[in-house]
Amino acid sequence: MRYHLVRKMDISNGPGVRVSVFMQGCEFHCKNCFNPETWCFDGGQEFTDEKIDEVMKLCAPSHIKGLSILGGEPMHPRNIEATTKLAKKFKELYPDKNIWSWTGFLYENVCDKEIFEYLDVLVDGQFDEELRDPRLKWRGSSNQRVIDIKKSQKKGKVVLFCD
Repeated sequence: MRYHLVRKMDISNGPGVRVSVFMQGCEFHCKNCFNPETWCFDGGQEFTDEKIDEVMKLCAPSHIKGLSILGGEPMHPRNIEATTKLAKKFKELYPDKNIWSWTGFLYENVCDKEIFEYLDVLVDGQFDEELRDPRLKWRGSSNQRVIDIKKSQKKGKVVLFCD
């Protein structure tokens, strides 16, 4: 598994000041993707246990509200194991902070994965240039959903996140 970038203080990918990890590799290749440099699975750097420990230290300060996991594609079969490992470690250390993730997959098609034991919010669906709307919060196109994972799991259906 590889990662593209770690942002130590990010205010654009979820509420509050966050640490963001951009995973490397995506097969969707959405037209006008904001991060096409993450598409190649061989790019970026190796995502090691040491890098996970470094990310955990970055998340420790009280002003850091959570962790955001983006891509590339964090839910891709080549990335899901490392994404899950990162999320699990984060929740073990910081159970009162939240995890947001973005995926081109629909929630209904990946919700059986272990990662959903740890995620709080998922933005799902591929970016669609024809549905692009810069006024949307946390997403780029109107087909994408911002999903409250815990409420969705309780109700057995998608519940949208309201902030």
